Amino acid sequence: MAIKQASFRKTVHRLMRSAMASLPRDAKFALYRRMIDCDPAPDGRLELKVANTQEELEACFKILHDAYVSSGFMKPTETGMRITMYHALPTTTTLCAKYDGKVVGTMSMIREGVFGFPMQAVFDLSEVRLRQGQIAEISALAVHKDYRKTGGAILFPLMKFMYEYCTEYFDTRHLVIAVNPDRIEMYESLLFFERIQEKTVDRYDFANGAPAIGATLDLPGAKDTFRRVYNARTDRKNLYKYFVTLKLPNIRLPRRKYFTTTDPVLTPSMLDYFFNQRSRVFDELDDRRRALLWSIYDQPEFRPVLPMVSAKHQSFSAMRRHQRFSLRCPAQIQLQDDEGKTVVLTVIELSLTGFQAQSKLKLPLNAHGVARVELGVDETATLDVTVVRQHVGEQGLFYGFRLEEADSAWRRCVSALETGQVAEDL
Repeated sequence: MAIKQASFRKTVHRLMRSAMASLPRDAKFALYRRMIDCDPAPDGRLELKVANTQEELEACFKILHDAYVSSGFMKPTETGMRITMYHALPTTTTLCAKYDGKVVGTMSMIREGVFGFPMQAVFDLSEVRLRQGQIAEISALAVHKDYRKTGGAILFPLMKFMYEYCTEYFDTRHLVIAVNPDRIEMYESLLFFERIQEKTVDRYDFANGAPAIGATLDLPGAKDTFRRVYNARTDRKNLYKYFVTLKLPNIRLPRRKYFTTTDPVLTPSMLDYFFNQRSRVFDELDDRRRALLWSIYDQPEFRPVLPMVSAKHQSFSAMRRHQRFSLRCPAQIQLQDDEGKTVVLTVIELSLTGFQAQSKLKLPLNAHGVARVELGVDETATLDVTVVRQHVGEQGLFYGFRLEEADSAWRRCVSALETGQVAEDL
């Protein structure tokens, strides 16, 4: 049976949903979980990947536009695409589902970058920020209109891809979402999202003034909850097995040269095409955001396509002398003290002249040592470093290290990160 055909059972399920509106919350949520139908062996023609070409991104933006227009979340545009300023950031990753080579579904994951999160304009994320771990906003979820009535044949694989990408590749612990009140129960009942606040936001400008509810999910906690609630169920209703242990051959996780936590794909020509030619996103940015873009894309090849900054903000555009990059690299430092002890580190951010790392052991400030950092597979840097900063937080001990001199491996890595050449095949 073709993937686009909805079975009689799925039609019955949709009718049941409309009849459940008056049921008590617990009973309603239990029924939603009984209606789960996630295929552990999707059609081989289905492929899930990071959208990394102009054609794939354009198809994603068109599907998103059509879904948002039909739901009343935006007004139609001349280009038939929904493109936001967050799509211009290297900290945003867009996923796509393709069937028979055609993009049929999309979802974007926005790590906190220079513009913050879309939903922080109306939702207070301070409690989530206080918890351990990185945050990503799940946004721009849409399925092509021809594939929306397939009983989750596109949606469930796309969400599994998101879960796997966030937990294994995106260095993410907390997900946050802003969804229409009509759809929040799916996230609460099936995935155990918790509301950030009980009150519904009456007008969410990012969705054309539609009402919205904010919610969050702690991924390690969700794993335990999935095991408790779903693990005794059959394969097609077992979201623990589906999300956590099942490996789908349909999913193509990115192959990276280095242990990066994001997958920037935008070239200067793609930035120009989407944000200058096919939308007015760059034109509509204020000077502060324009300057922030200049601080991110500070390589010469990007300059011709970036929006101009007024004279009073030009100094702001060069706010950071050396660009920093998010990674997660195993490392160790051998201190040059009397004992010469070795301390295990996890490098979480680096630049040409230094890095930030997490340590389980306390390090003395101004201590010198030799650090070995595994930047990628078969790519290790050996560096003379000095401990220059310490930060003690809920997540543990963090230290800033200054490099006396970058070695060739470190310089190759920084150069690749600066130019976006981080895929393994580049």
